[in-house]
Amino acid sequence: MRTFGKWLGRILLMLVLAAAVIYVWKREEIHRLLAVNSLFTEEKIVHNFSHMDQAFLTREVSRGDGPVSDLPKGPDTPLPGGFSDWIDARSVTALVMLKDGQIVHESYYKGTAPEDQRISWSVAKSYLSALFGVIVAEGHIDSLDDPVTKYAPSLKGTAYDGATVRNVLQMSSGVTFNEDYLDYNSDINRMGRVIALGGTMDGFAEALSETFIAAGTEWQYVSIDTHILGMVIRGATGRDIASLLSEKIIQPLGYEASPYYITDGVGVAFVLGGLNIRTRDYARFGQMFLQDGAYGGQQIVPADWVAASTVPSANTDEGNLHYGYQWWMPKDVRDGEFFGIGIYGQYIYVNKPLGVVIAMNSADRRFKDEGVTDTNIAMFRAMAEAAQ
Repeated sequence: MRTFGKWLGRILLMLVLAAAVIYVWKREEIHRLLAVNSLFTEEKIVHNFSHMDQAFLTREVSRGDGPVSDLPKGPDTPLPGGFSDWIDARSVTALVMLKDGQIVHESYYKGTAPEDQRISWSVAKSYLSALFGVIVAEGHIDSLDDPVTKYAPSLKGTAYDGATVRNVLQMSSGVTFNEDYLDYNSDINRMGRVIALGGTMDGFAEALSETFIAAGTEWQYVSIDTHILGMVIRGATGRDIASLLSEKIIQPLGYEASPYYITDGVGVAFVLGGLNIRTRDYARFGQMFLQDGAYGGQQIVPADWVAASTVPSANTDEGNLHYGYQWWMPKDVRDGEFFGIGIYGQYIYVNKPLGVVIAMNSADRRFKDEGVTDTNIAMFRAMAEAAQ
């Protein structure tokens, strides 16, 4: 019996030592996986959304050494009725509003500050759309009706074989992908664990094999489609997204601070949702789109791309929000009104007729409740009207 106890003790000691070795060897991956699993918890979400670099691999998107572009202070805008209740209900952390390029409202909440670099989530898709317009204008893409495999040949034989660039821009790839953030085993959450454990996004995309409908037939929001656009850009230009976005978009906009991307294990940018940017700098990007792609005296994104990407072109269902090239339009479409949107309440809202841009960051754990997006758009419209 004493011998058995000795052996049992030795086995337990070996297991403890093995666990310790594994932890030391894989401690960064374990730390990131734990971060993913607690990313949206009520007690951590606000801090996490302003400190994603503490939990994930990242890469700088350099702002360069040019001057910060001017965002002059304008007259304070009167706030519409219900504003304070809306701020609380939507767990807003930052709000910057521009009217004719001037800051007419700026406020920060929940202990955050203007210098925080806040996670974009899917607002990053609209940034990639802008970059896509630039590389199309530069001739790197022959046609939006080319198959994505022309520029990303590793996708041959996958679910994306047969989809065109335009199909993917419009979220009409037909690829089967579960986007339910509340389902631990959904594709979107499996993808998050790939990022946390240092896997590769290209490998994840190349492993997708199922479609639910022929490409171009039906609109369905599939976040991995945006990664495919990133693969197309990289294949067409031979360059990485972070350096391209820096050169073509961020540096010309004169950002206050260099953004950063969350990356996978080989340094590939998480282009579908991994940008981290100051809220005033999000507003600068929106102002550039309000001005038909021009900013600071130069044409950054071609005006025809801005026009094409911010009008309904995807085959969305009647009664839903409308979609263009990685930009959204309200259910009741109005000329010159569009927005980028990310989970948990991230927005860049543009109202060209009224000359208004609103950049908002939030930690809204009820963002999927019925009517929340409609309520947010209604508040943005009320704020835009109040600024006139």
